Amino acid sequence: MPDISLTVLVLLCLAAFAAGWIDAVVGGGGLLLLPALLLGLPQAPAAYVLGTNKAVAIVGTTGAAVTYARRAPVDVRTAVRIGLTALAGSMGGAFFAAGISSELLRPVTMVVLLGVAAFVILRPSFGTGEGGRPVTRARALAAIVLVGGGIGFYDGLFGPGTGTFLVLALTAVLHLDLVTASATAKIVNVCTNAGALAMFAHQGTVLWQLAALMAVFNLTGGMLGARTALRKGSEFVRGVLLVVVFSLVAKLAFDQWA
Repeated sequence: MPDISLTVLVLLCLAAFAAGWIDAVVGGGGLLLLPALLLGLPQAPAAYVLGTNKAVAIVGTTGAAVTYARRAPVDVRTAVRIGLTALAGSMGGAFFAAGISSELLRPVTMVVLLGVAAFVILRPSFGTGEGGRPVTRARALAAIVLVGGGIGFYDGLFGPGTGTFLVLALTAVLHLDLVTASATAKIVNVCTNAGALAMFAHQGTVLWQLAALMAVFNLTGGMLGARTALRKGSEFVRGVLLVVVFSLVAKLAFDQWA
Protein backbone atom coordinates (compact mmCIF):
# COMPACT_ATOMS: atom_id res chain seq x y z
CA MET A 1 0.00 0.00 0.00
CA PRO A 2 1.46 3.41 -0.92
CA ASP A 3 1.91 6.02 1.78
CA ILE A 4 -1.33 8.02 1.47
CA SER A 5 -3.48 9.77 4.06
CA LEU A 6 -6.75 8.36 5.39
CA THR A 7 -8.66 11.25 3.77
CA VAL A 8 -7.24 10.47 0.34
CA LEU A 9 -7.95 6.76 0.82
CA VAL A 10 -11.59 7.46 1.70
CA LEU A 11 -11.97 9.74 -1.33
CA LEU A 12 -10.44 7.10 -3.61
CA CYS A 13 -12.89 4.50 -2.30
CA LEU A 14 -15.85 6.85 -2.85
CA ALA A 15 -14.61 7.57 -6.38
CA ALA A 16 -14.36 3.81 -7.00
CA PHE A 17 -17.97 3.36 -5.85
CA ALA A 18 -19.27 6.20 -8.05
CA ALA A 19 -17.24 5.01 -11.04
CA GLY A 20 -18.64 1.50 -10.65
CA TRP A 21 -22.20 2.84 -10.65
CA ILE A 22 -21.67 5.05 -13.71
CA ASP A 23 -19.85 2.34 -15.63
CA ALA A 24 -22.58 -0.23 -14.97
CA VAL A 25 -25.36 2.07 -16.14
CA VAL A 26 -23.86 3.39 -19.36
CA GLY A 27 -20.06 3.09 -19.37
CA GLY A 28 -17.51 5.82 -18.81
CA GLY A 29 -16.61 5.07 -15.20
CA GLY A 30 -12.95 5.48 -16.10
CA LEU A 31 -13.60 9.20 -16.56
CA LEU A 32 -13.87 9.38 -12.78
CA LEU A 33 -11.70 6.52 -11.54
CA LEU A 34 -8.50 7.20 -13.49
CA PRO A 35 -8.32 10.96 -12.71
CA ALA A 36 -9.03 10.16 -9.04
CA LEU A 37 -6.07 7.78 -8.95
CA LEU A 38 -3.85 10.30 -10.72
CA LEU A 39 -4.74 12.95 -8.13
CA GLY A 40 -4.53 10.58 -5.16
CA LEU A 41 -1.19 9.07 -6.21
CA PRO A 42 0.74 12.03 -7.60
CA GLN A 43 4.14 10.40 -7.03
CA ALA A 44 3.27 7.03 -8.54
CA PRO A 45 4.56 6.19 -12.04
CA ALA A 46 1.84 6.26 -14.71
CA ALA A 47 2.12 2.51 -15.33
CA TYR A 48 1.21 1.79 -11.68
CA VAL A 49 -1.80 4.12 -11.86
CA LEU A 50 -3.03 2.45 -15.06
CA GLY A 51 -2.44 -1.05 -13.71
CA THR A 52 -4.22 -0.32 -10.43
CA ASN A 53 -7.09 1.28 -12.36
CA LYS A 54 -7.58 -1.93 -14.37
CA ALA A 55 -7.39 -4.12 -11.26
CA VAL A 56 -10.16 -2.07 -9.63
CA ALA A 57 -12.34 -1.68 -12.72
CA ILE A 58 -12.43 -5.35 -13.70
CA VAL A 59 -14.00 -6.30 -10.37
CA GLY A 60 -16.87 -3.82 -10.67
CA THR A 61 -17.34 -4.62 -14.35
CA THR A 62 -17.55 -8.35 -13.61
CA GLY A 63 -20.08 -7.79 -10.82
CA ALA A 64 -22.21 -5.64 -13.12
CA ALA A 65 -21.95 -8.20 -15.94
CA VAL A 66 -23.10 -11.03 -13.66
CA THR A 67 -26.00 -8.94 -12.34
CA TYR A 68 -27.12 -8.06 -15.86
CA ALA A 69 -26.72 -11.62 -17.18
CA ARG A 70 -29.06 -12.92 -14.48
CA ARG A 71 -31.84 -10.41 -15.18
CA ALA A 72 -31.47 -9.05 -18.72
CA PRO A 73 -31.92 -10.92 -22.04
CA VAL A 74 -28.21 -10.90 -22.90
CA ASP A 75 -26.71 -13.05 -25.67
CA VAL A 76 -23.62 -14.01 -23.68
CA ARG A 77 -22.12 -16.02 -26.55
CA THR A 78 -22.19 -13.05 -28.94
CA ALA A 79 -20.96 -10.70 -26.20
CA VAL A 80 -17.93 -12.91 -25.49
CA ARG A 81 -17.12 -13.11 -29.21
CA ILE A 82 -17.26 -9.32 -29.47
CA GLY A 83 -15.10 -9.10 -26.33
CA LEU A 84 -12.41 -11.40 -27.71
CA THR A 85 -12.33 -9.41 -30.95
CA ALA A 86 -12.11 -6.18 -28.95
CA LEU A 87 -9.20 -7.65 -27.01
CA ALA A 88 -7.34 -8.31 -30.26
CA GLY A 89 -8.27 -4.85 -31.54
CA SER A 90 -6.99 -3.16 -28.41
CA MET A 91 -3.65 -4.90 -28.79
CA GLY A 92 -3.44 -3.56 -32.34
CA GLY A 93 -4.37 -0.07 -31.19
CA ALA A 94 -1.74 -0.17 -28.46
CA PHE A 95 0.86 -1.15 -31.05
CA PHE A 96 0.17 2.01 -33.08
CA ALA A 97 -0.42 4.30 -30.09
CA ALA A 98 3.16 5.52 -29.86
CA GLY A 99 2.99 7.08 -33.32
CA ILE A 100 -0.33 8.91 -32.87
CA SER A 101 -0.72 12.35 -31.33
CA SER A 102 -3.45 12.62 -28.69
CA GLU A 103 -3.75 16.30 -29.64
CA LEU A 104 -5.17 15.12 -32.97
CA LEU A 105 -7.42 12.41 -31.55
CA ARG A 106 -9.07 14.55 -28.85
CA PRO A 107 -10.84 17.04 -31.17
CA VAL A 108 -11.93 14.24 -33.52
CA THR A 109 -13.39 12.31 -30.60
CA MET A 110 -15.17 15.44 -29.32
CA VAL A 111 -16.81 16.01 -32.71
CA VAL A 112 -17.95 12.38 -32.88
CA LEU A 113 -19.38 12.53 -29.35
CA LEU A 114 -21.27 15.76 -30.03
CA GLY A 115 -22.71 14.15 -33.16
CA VAL A 116 -23.75 11.15 -31.09
CA ALA A 117 -25.41 13.40 -28.50
CA ALA A 118 -27.34 15.25 -31.23
CA PHE A 119 -28.46 11.92 -32.71
CA VAL A 120 -29.70 10.59 -29.35
CA ILE A 121 -31.54 13.85 -28.58
CA LEU A 122 -33.18 14.12 -32.01
CA ARG A 123 -34.22 10.44 -32.09
CA PRO A 124 -36.26 9.72 -28.96
CA SER A 125 -36.83 6.11 -30.06
CA PHE A 126 -33.09 5.36 -30.13
CA GLY A 127 -32.31 2.67 -27.61
CA THR A 128 -35.91 1.75 -26.86
CA GLY A 129 -35.72 -1.47 -28.85
CA GLU A 130 -38.84 -0.49 -30.77
CA GLY A 131 -39.16 -0.78 -34.52
CA GLY A 132 -35.86 -2.61 -34.94
CA ARG A 133 -35.43 -5.42 -37.47
CA PRO A 134 -34.49 -8.91 -36.25
CA VAL A 135 -30.76 -9.34 -35.87
CA THR A 136 -29.39 -11.22 -38.86
CA ARG A 137 -26.17 -13.22 -38.99
CA ALA A 138 -24.67 -10.38 -41.02
CA ARG A 139 -25.44 -7.87 -38.25
CA ALA A 140 -24.07 -10.20 -35.60
CA LEU A 141 -20.88 -10.57 -37.65
CA ALA A 142 -20.70 -6.79 -38.10
CA ALA A 143 -20.98 -6.35 -34.34
CA ILE A 144 -18.18 -8.84 -33.73
CA VAL A 145 -15.81 -7.41 -36.36
CA LEU A 146 -16.65 -3.69 -36.47
CA VAL A 147 -17.83 -3.01 -32.91
CA GLY A 148 -15.35 -5.38 -31.28
CA GLY A 149 -12.40 -4.72 -33.55
CA GLY A 150 -13.03 -1.02 -34.17
CA ILE A 151 -13.79 0.08 -30.63
CA GLY A 152 -11.18 -2.28 -29.26
CA PHE A 153 -8.61 -0.62 -31.54
CA TYR A 154 -9.74 2.80 -30.27
CA ASP A 155 -9.43 1.59 -26.68
CA GLY A 156 -5.84 0.54 -27.22
CA LEU A 157 -5.01 3.67 -29.22
CA PHE A 158 -6.63 6.32 -27.01
CA GLY A 159 -9.29 4.97 -24.65
CA PRO A 160 -11.59 7.62 -23.08
CA GLY A 161 -15.29 6.78 -23.41
CA THR A 162 -14.80 3.24 -24.71
CA GLY A 163 -17.68 1.85 -22.62
CA THR A 164 -20.02 4.60 -23.83
CA PHE A 165 -19.05 4.01 -27.46
CA LEU A 166 -19.74 0.30 -26.96
CA VAL A 167 -23.25 0.96 -25.65
CA LEU A 168 -24.05 3.27 -28.57
CA ALA A 169 -22.61 0.96 -31.22
CA LEU A 170 -24.32 -2.15 -29.87
CA THR A 171 -27.63 -0.28 -29.75
CA ALA A 172 -27.27 0.84 -33.37
CA VAL A 173 -25.90 -2.37 -34.91
CA LEU A 174 -27.85 -5.02 -33.01
CA HIS A 175 -31.06 -2.97 -32.41
CA LEU A 176 -30.74 -3.49 -28.66
CA ASP A 177 -32.48 -1.38 -26.06
CA LEU A 178 -30.07 0.65 -23.96
CA VAL A 179 -30.34 -1.63 -20.92
CA THR A 180 -29.45 -4.76 -22.91
CA ALA A 181 -26.69 -2.84 -24.72
CA SER A 182 -25.23 -1.81 -21.36
CA ALA A 183 -25.37 -5.41 -20.19
CA THR A 184 -23.63 -6.66 -23.34
CA ALA A 185 -21.00 -3.91 -23.08
CA LYS A 186 -20.11 -5.05 -19.56
CA ILE A 187 -19.28 -8.56 -20.77
CA VAL A 188 -17.14 -7.09 -23.56
CA ASN A 189 -15.41 -4.86 -21.00
CA VAL A 190 -14.57 -7.85 -18.81
CA CYS A 191 -12.70 -9.42 -21.74
CA THR A 192 -10.73 -6.29 -22.62
CA ASN A 193 -9.94 -5.46 -18.98
CA ALA A 194 -8.71 -9.00 -18.38
CA GLY A 195 -6.21 -8.76 -21.21
CA ALA A 196 -4.91 -5.37 -20.06
CA LEU A 197 -4.70 -6.46 -16.41
CA ALA A 198 -2.76 -9.58 -17.35
CA MET A 199 -0.16 -7.40 -19.09
CA PHE A 200 0.10 -4.98 -16.15
CA ALA A 201 0.34 -7.85 -13.66
CA HIS A 202 3.08 -9.49 -15.73
CA GLN A 203 5.00 -6.20 -15.65
CA GLY A 204 4.47 -5.90 -11.87
CA THR A 205 2.78 -2.49 -12.12
CA VAL A 206 -0.31 -3.07 -9.97
CA LEU A 207 -0.69 -1.76 -6.38
CA TRP A 208 -2.60 -4.82 -5.25
CA GLN A 209 -3.43 -3.79 -1.68
CA LEU A 210 -4.90 -0.46 -2.72
CA ALA A 211 -6.66 -2.07 -5.68
CA ALA A 212 -8.24 -4.74 -3.45
CA LEU A 213 -9.70 -2.13 -1.08
CA MET A 214 -11.02 0.10 -3.87
CA ALA A 215 -12.36 -2.92 -5.75
CA VAL A 216 -14.80 -3.69 -2.92
CA PHE A 217 -16.38 -0.25 -3.39
CA ASN A 218 -16.24 -0.50 -7.19
CA LEU A 219 -17.97 -3.88 -7.06
CA THR A 220 -20.72 -2.51 -4.81
CA GLY A 221 -21.24 0.48 -7.10
CA GLY A 222 -21.26 -1.71 -10.21
CA MET A 223 -23.86 -4.13 -8.90
CA LEU A 224 -26.02 -1.28 -7.62
CA GLY A 225 -25.74 0.54 -10.96
CA ALA A 226 -26.79 -2.56 -12.88
CA ARG A 227 -29.82 -3.04 -10.63
CA THR A 228 -30.73 0.66 -11.01
CA ALA A 229 -30.58 0.44 -14.81
CA LEU A 230 -32.66 -2.75 -14.86
CA ARG A 231 -35.26 -1.22 -12.55
CA LYS A 232 -35.55 2.20 -14.19
CA GLY A 233 -35.24 1.12 -17.82
CA SER A 234 -33.98 2.63 -21.06
CA GLU A 235 -35.23 6.19 -20.52
CA PHE A 236 -33.17 6.48 -17.36
CA VAL A 237 -30.11 5.03 -19.11
CA ARG A 238 -30.68 7.47 -21.98
CA GLY A 239 -30.52 10.43 -19.57
CA VAL A 240 -27.36 9.16 -17.88
CA LEU A 241 -25.86 8.50 -21.32
CA LEU A 242 -26.26 12.13 -22.36
CA VAL A 243 -24.75 13.35 -19.08
CA VAL A 244 -21.73 11.06 -19.54
CA VAL A 245 -21.28 12.07 -23.20
CA PHE A 246 -21.25 15.80 -22.38
CA SER A 247 -18.96 15.16 -19.40
CA LEU A 248 -16.56 13.29 -21.66
CA VAL A 249 -16.58 16.15 -24.17
CA ALA A 250 -15.84 18.64 -21.37
CA LYS A 251 -13.00 16.45 -20.06
CA LEU A 252 -11.44 16.09 -23.52
CA ALA A 253 -11.79 19.85 -24.13
CA PHE A 254 -10.09 20.58 -20.80
CA ASP A 255 -7.23 18.20 -21.63
CA GLN A 256 -6.87 19.75 -25.10
CA TRP A 257 -6.93 23.46 -24.27
CA ALA A 258 -6.50 23.99 -20.52
